[in-house]
Amino acid sequence: MLAALTIRDVVLIERLALSLNAGLCVLTGETGAGKSILLDALGLALGGRGDSTLVRHGSDQASVTAEFDLPDDHPALALVREQGLDVEDTLVLRRVVTADGRSRAYVNDQAVGVTLLRRLGETLVEVHGQFDTHGLLNPQTHRSVLDAYAGLQTSLAQVGAAYRAWRQVEVARKEAAAEIGRARAEEEYLRHSVAELDQLDPRVGEEEELAETRSVMMHREKVVEAMNGAFAELAGERGAERGMNAAQRSLMRIVDKAGGRLEPVIGALDRALAEVADAVATLQALSSDEDLDPRGLEKLEERLFALRAAARKHNIEVDKLALLREDMSRRLNLIEDQGDALERLAREAEIAREAYLDAAKRLSGWRREAAAKLDTAVSKELPPLKLDRARFTTTVEPLEESAWGAEGIDRVAFLVATNPGSPPGQINKIASGGELARFMLALKVVLAAVGTVPTLVFDEVDTGIGGAVAAAVGERLSKLGRDRQVLVVTHSPQVAARGAHHLKVQKQATEERVTTEVVELSDRQRREEIARMLSGAKVTEEARAAADSLIAGRA
Repeated sequence: MLAALTIRDVVLIERLALSLNAGLCVLTGETGAGKSILLDALGLALGGRGDSTLVRHGSDQASVTAEFDLPDDHPALALVREQGLDVEDTLVLRRVVTADGRSRAYVNDQAVGVTLLRRLGETLVEVHGQFDTHGLLNPQTHRSVLDAYAGLQTSLAQVGAAYRAWRQVEVARKEAAAEIGRARAEEEYLRHSVAELDQLDPRVGEEEELAETRSVMMHREKVVEAMNGAFAELAGERGAERGMNAAQRSLMRIVDKAGGRLEPVIGALDRALAEVADAVATLQALSSDEDLDPRGLEKLEERLFALRAAARKHNIEVDKLALLREDMSRRLNLIEDQGDALERLAREAEIAREAYLDAAKRLSGWRREAAAKLDTAVSKELPPLKLDRARFTTTVEPLEESAWGAEGIDRVAFLVATNPGSPPGQINKIASGGELARFMLALKVVLAAVGTVPTLVFDEVDTGIGGAVAAAVGERLSKLGRDRQVLVVTHSPQVAARGAHHLKVQKQATEERVTTEVVELSDRQRREEIARMLSGAKVTEEARAAADSLIAGRA
């Protein structure tokens, strides 16, 4: 509930700090005293429109702070947590408007956008009156209100789950159909490309291998010349191998006369001869290598150039040709398998759609039953509120399939007809200001247990009524106050007498300026205020007695 409201420099209000309580709180005062200013200030803290006209003359800025005491599971606190803001014992909304029209918003002293302030305000306070109305007057809320009234949360969850399952299958079917459509459009191209790539048969890493071999083959003459020269130096008539053999034979003739000193030399020559023999054998093998065959260069270059030409054609790297071939083959296989795949997905989508539709139709039936009960309950509240000629109707109509959603297949609307024989229409377009507030009051009385908005504000709900009707309005406001905090701006003594708390809005005039103040009335002061409302400027003893009677009758 709204626990405190602090206002500084808003129009005629210089400094005001209000502590508010649960139950029905009435605000009274002379016409022009500033009651509308008080509601404008509250609206500012709730994210309403703010401009420089709200700043008191001579001040640099206006500020309004609204402090709310809420249960831990209230949607406003969940929204605050979603935004990553600190959650404290109370929720404090603050709005500042400067004299040049700039605006700043805060939640628990943390700067936020005005949009967030407005979203929070919609969960905290509903205002019903002649000029500022929302909540139940918004047709988009009617379906959720009816569902809450009927206790259809479990059915709603089932419908939502069925809808999401259906949409998931539908998305898969549409994506598959789109992919198949794209594949069909390029089927001829795919078949031609796959045939070319099959014939080419590219391998990952092949370009690098071919480029290295081509480099060697392009230098074949120099390589062969160097190899032949090395072979001659190693194995020719004057080659190293011949010389080492001669040296070894010469040493072997005197090895036994050298006392073992020549053994290391002979061993070294043995090892050298073995290495030379390996080198000669390798050179002989390389001389017959195909990479050095001049006839192979042309064939190799044809292969390399063919791979690179295919890569340029498809605008990819040569090493990705093999992957492209696999992907194109997969898309061709998809075309061939498309009939079975689409048929299977279509069956699954139809089954999911029927499951959703069955759940949604059951929900529709329960909504129609609840609508009839709601109409009956609201209709009983209308005659005492001087709306006995009015008719309240809850319509549950089917939506086009394109508008179906997780909340079902229905459009729900609260309609009224204020005169017999006239067609029903939207409440805010049919009812006058006073009727509008009383319609909202009747609805709120019936829907007392529905919704999470803790504070209701009724602005001049008693416009154009008096006597027994005003008493009925007061009785219903008092009834609402048992479950919610209700603030009502009233000119009716019958309504004022019903309040659990009474605030009076009044002007204070000095030679320098006029200001608006709000005071909480004691029992004696309250008696005087209600007597004033009954008798006018001059309070009579008869008016005081009537006030006592009204106050006593609220129990």
